Amino acid sequence: MLSIQHITKRYRAQPVLRGIALDVAPGEFISLLGPSGCGKTTLLRILCGIESPDTGSLTLRGEDITAWPAARRRFGVVFQSYALFPNLSAAQNVAFGLQDLPRAQRAERVAEMLALVGLGDQGHKVPSQLSGGQQQRVALARALAPRPELLLLDEPLSALDAQVRGGLQAEIRRLQQQLGITTVMVTHDQDEALSMADRVVVMHEGRIEQQGTPQQLYARPETRFVAGFVGRMNLLPARVVAANRVEVGHTRLHCDTQAFRTGSTLLLGLRPEAVQLHRADTPPAGATDNRVRARLLEAQFHGPTALLRLHCDSLQATLDAHWPTGVDARLPDWLHGELLLDLPAPALHTLPLPESTRRAA
Repeated sequence: MLSIQHITKRYRAQPVLRGIALDVAPGEFISLLGPSGCGKTTLLRILCGIESPDTGSLTLRGEDITAWPAARRRFGVVFQSYALFPNLSAAQNVAFGLQDLPRAQRAERVAEMLALVGLGDQGHKVPSQLSGGQQQRVALARALAPRPELLLLDEPLSALDAQVRGGLQAEIRRLQQQLGITTVMVTHDQDEALSMADRVVVMHEGRIEQQGTPQQLYARPETRFVAGFVGRMNLLPARVVAANRVEVGHTRLHCDTQAFRTGSTLLLGLRPEAVQLHRADTPPAGATDNRVRARLLEAQFHGPTALLRLHCDSLQATLDAHWPTGVDARLPDWLHGELLLDLPAPALHTLPLPESTRRAA
């Protein structure tokens, strides 16, 4: 439906977008995920026509729209700041983009959209009489009212508290699927991107670092940046010493090394939830290639789980691990002594070292 072809953008001498290429399928929900300054909001502003690219093109259903002004594109846009008219009621805000419709049809569409976002009885209120979550629902209803081909969301939930944000994430996803509207959302919140999008596009320094389904990005990050930005991951410098064998610190671990030559250096990635903890005084039966000793440095309580910081002398590294806190939310006493850690080979990801790190080495 939408094709973004080699878009670049500079502000003075500073490159902001460096050859962005992306195709969006009809009905797809795409999230542009990345830290502040990565170029994701600039790309969204180019999509909606507020900014123009320096080079590259945009095509919508095969038609070049690169030079079209925002009004001609008629995309629905929801901003972080809501951008509602403070002196107009919720119903009047939703009706603002429907001036071409006869009055009766306009009123019918406004009522339909307010009901769709759960505000059917709130149309008479002005924005100051609504909560932040309700104002964002009005902004969403206003964006959807003209039946746009594309919905653009610019960090739409970042100004809301966590509980309201979680509810609206599910609501926006439900509406998007119900209406089948193609959607591109900008966010820096990884949980938001993973829970809402069909495809997540991770951006870094003006480029697309990796894209894929939320499950693909989480299970198989391809670069150090993605591994560290999407979820939490232990990253350990390692050296390939033999086929499917790497050396970390003073320890050799078994993992898949097919993409690397013997003698090469790499990063070994392991999610905290994949680390298996055992008592040192009663080790589990069966030998393992990837069992090491560790001690607990600190524990951070996160409700249903605790994040454990563990130091392993043989790896010359500190690892994060998750531990379910259980009904009483307490850690067992044995976790405060010497521990055994199993690092399952299938859960160990081999990642290339960044170019700057390789040069330094």
